[in-house]
Amino acid sequence: MARVAAADGIGTIAATPHIRHDHDVRIGELRERVSKLNEAITREEIPVEVVTGGEVAETALDRLQTDELRAVSLAGAGWILLEPRPGPLGPSLVSAVDHLRERGFRALIAHPERHLSSDLRERMEELIDHGALIQGTAAFLVSGNARDGMLSLADGGLIHVLGSDSHSSHGGRPLRLSEGIAALGELEALRPHLSWIAEEAPRAILSGEVPVPPYSHRG
Repeated sequence: MARVAAADGIGTIAATPHIRHDHDVRIGELRERVSKLNEAITREEIPVEVVTGGEVAETALDRLQTDELRAVSLAGAGWILLEPRPGPLGPSLVSAVDHLRERGFRALIAHPERHLSSDLRERMEELIDHGALIQGTAAFLVSGNARDGMLSLADGGLIHVLGSDSHSSHGGRPLRLSEGIAALGELEALRPHLSWIAEEAPRAILSGEVPVPPYSHRG
């Protein structure tokens, strides 16, 4: 996966194991495991660094202590990649974003394309109004039934960064972002802001900063 990422021009990968009831992820081991992985990547002379993180289920937030949340935040810097509960996005997700902020964390909402509904746009606008950012899955901007809808959301200023949502080097979504970024370049509104989406915003998130989108989600 690191080799695929390097070939695509990716220099940093956030390892985001699922943090939810049906995955046996031992949060206390993550830092050491990522460190050993980076040692192996360095030995192979692959120009990629892996940082810690997690994809935290909305339903798992209440059982996580503050130090555990910090450990699964992206690069340990305070941004939580937040996985909505199954089904349409609802008020509970907005409450989760608010609750995280009260605890000193920010929310990056994962894969909105999995939560289609007639009010998806309005729900995403509300999440952004509450301080969240939205991560789209790069592959769904390139092909598939979700492509037109994803491009429409992006054109409306509702996508801030892209993730690969890659799980394996053996199949499924590849650890590549360039084709998704190129797809966003088809949109006149986003064409001037591709470097912000691909580089500046992710860099700020991994540094614990709050990137301000250079485009509006309110028309």
